[in-house]
Amino acid sequence: MRAQESAALASSIYIVCRKMKKEPIGWFNEVKEELKKHLNKKLDRLWKEGISGADFFISAIGSAIEIFGKYEKVMDYEGNIIRADKLLEYVRELVTDYAVRQILHNGIAGELSPLARFYLLYRWSYQTAKVHFDEARKLAQSVGVDLEKVWNRSFVVKEKEYIYLLGPHERKLEELRDAKELVDDLHKVLLLWEKGRRDEIIETLQKTGWLKDSFFRYAQAVLECLPNDSKEKKLLDGFLTGKDRLVSEAKSREAKLTDFFE
Repeated sequence: MRAQESAALASSIYIVCRKMKKEPIGWFNEVKEELKKHLNKKLDRLWKEGISGADFFISAIGSAIEIFGKYEKVMDYEGNIIRADKLLEYVRELVTDYAVRQILHNGIAGELSPLARFYLLYRWSYQTAKVHFDEARKLAQSVGVDLEKVWNRSFVVKEKEYIYLLGPHERKLEELRDAKELVDDLHKVLLLWEKGRRDEIIETLQKTGWLKDSFFRYAQAVLECLPNDSKEKKLLDGFLTGKDRLVSEAKSREAKLTDFFE
């Protein structure tokens, strides 16, 4: 019952302790490269096994401890000791980058803003659940988003000690009139689709420059992260079903406009 409304892990966690001979010092730059190589192999395996969401991040952190846990201390070349929290930040960055590329099938990750990455990763990790602020903050931080600057000013809402993300059905068109962020544009288009306002959808996509494959691929990726009973998923499914016809109609209008001016 608790898991239905929260971001509880789907998997059990086993802690295995083994004796190991520790090395005295690990140099930060070298440890980072070691972590990257080690984690890429581990993440590939976790992904193939179907581990996802919060479980994926926790599993990755466990794998990372295998590397930096074998040193008495990790230092940079200036002699500063690198604490475990900084190493974990780097691990989160590696994991979030890997997850975004996998969710999007390696295609358009470079085109996404930090907020768009955060929205996608949140949906993949927690779907529509509320998350404790600190957990959401760590996820946001890993993609370069300062959560305190965006909550209650966009689709990010803070409620007491929890964070959750609004879906399109929880927003109003008036609030999205001057949208400049990919997620806001997507929510606006979905609300217009629900109301059957095709002309405005085409106008919005042309005006924002999102009348291209990457927009629809992002929408598809979000859809695949959501549970079947999600209202947002149903809106996305309906909108994407008519995608080809919509794009064809938009291109036809552009061609007629070009002919008119010529």
